Amino acid sequence: MQLVSGQKIALHSLLQNDAKFSLIVRINAPFAVDVSSFGIDSNDRLFHDDYMTFYNQPQTPNAEVYYHQSADEQVFSFDLSKINPAQTVRFVLCASVADEQATMQNIQNGQVQLLNQHGKILATYALQVAAFSQEKALMLVEIYFRNDLWRLAAIGQGFNGGLKALVQHFGAEVAEDQSSVPSTPVSTLDLKKKVVLDKVEKAAPYLMDLTKKSLLSLEKHNLLNVKARVALILDYSGSMSQQYKRGDVQKVIERIMPLALNFDDDGCFECWAFAEKALRLPDVSLENLNDYISSKQTGYKTWKAGAGYNNEPAVLAAVLDYFIKQSPSTLPVYIIFISDGGVSEAGKIKKILQAASSQPIFWQFVGIGGRNYGLLEKLDTMEGRVVDNCNFFQIDHIDSMSEATLYDLLLQEFPIWLKEAMHKNILRGSV
Repeated sequence: MQLVSGQKIALHSLLQNDAKFSLIVRINAPFAVDVSSFGIDSNDRLFHDDYMTFYNQPQTPNAEVYYHQSADEQVFSFDLSKINPAQTVRFVLCASVADEQATMQNIQNGQVQLLNQHGKILATYALQVAAFSQEKALMLVEIYFRNDLWRLAAIGQGFNGGLKALVQHFGAEVAEDQSSVPSTPVSTLDLKKKVVLDKVEKAAPYLMDLTKKSLLSLEKHNLLNVKARVALILDYSGSMSQQYKRGDVQKVIERIMPLALNFDDDGCFECWAFAEKALRLPDVSLENLNDYISSKQTGYKTWKAGAGYNNEPAVLAAVLDYFIKQSPSTLPVYIIFISDGGVSEAGKIKKILQAASSQPIFWQFVGIGGRNYGLLEKLDTMEGRVVDNCNFFQIDHIDSMSEATLYDLLLQEFPIWLKEAMHKNILRGSV
């Protein structure tokens, strides 16, 4: 079925009374376009912050809507059986430009497809891109409940005011400025920061101050809109034992979490430890963060990574295999590698990093409380790479540097690499 703007259809006939379906959004443009779902209540207001679903908050509280991105598609999976129409009567899919200078008139093409849970396309709605001009936001389609039936409406409505018009249309809260002039809504970036802070306040309030500092640094480096996968590699050699015992490694993990909440679509990050062998650890999330290092079930005392000496090539190879072969993605990967030194096998490490320079992976090496970092101190001048894909800095102790300075150092070269990787076609599309 080919839908046109303004058309409305009942879902039960197309879905054969199945409660599960997906909406796939494809928008081709020379700039990043973010797509979000807004859950609206009977008063035409956003039901709750948790019901704004997008890459940084990929699921509603009761799993009514789930977001994921695949290649050039942004996918929203719905389960109508989990939706209470008395609570949330409609879901609206909207697109907005990430670049404040961009407008929807430069969209090349766009469409929304309705698929059943078996992947069969039931309906397609093609956007009339020639009709757009200075709009910065679009209302694409709406899933709504009326007369005891769930329905879909093709809208394709633009807003010249961008997010301002969009937020006001949904009756969401707006922020007053200091001059008492008419209120203005928060920006896209402010909304994303609010989502991150809300998550932290609910699950790990002790990280609120740390998260605010990370968001300031992300904004400074123009990284708040960046989508990336985050990973952490931890040195587990014998010389690191005291840093594990006194809680320094736990502090490292806590400082990485705000970056994952901003960058990563699932708000958690993969983690490895290494000594003689590479060891894949459970993913780090807000749910297991508080006691991750010292947990009796999965804490560091139970890790089995072989003899207590450094074998960096083993973990580098394992991480590459995971992100390139086992779990590939179109998103860039930002890896933080923690070590206290004693780096050997310079030739093997160099060869691996040179070969990895053609992959969408950036390596941020951090030396903490150690010495003899060897090759890591020479990364900036290492030849034989497609792009400069690594950075290194060292600190005496995790508490010897302010958190704001630490975040600035962690994020200093990542945006430079992003631009170079895009230029060399290592990264394709928006991030």
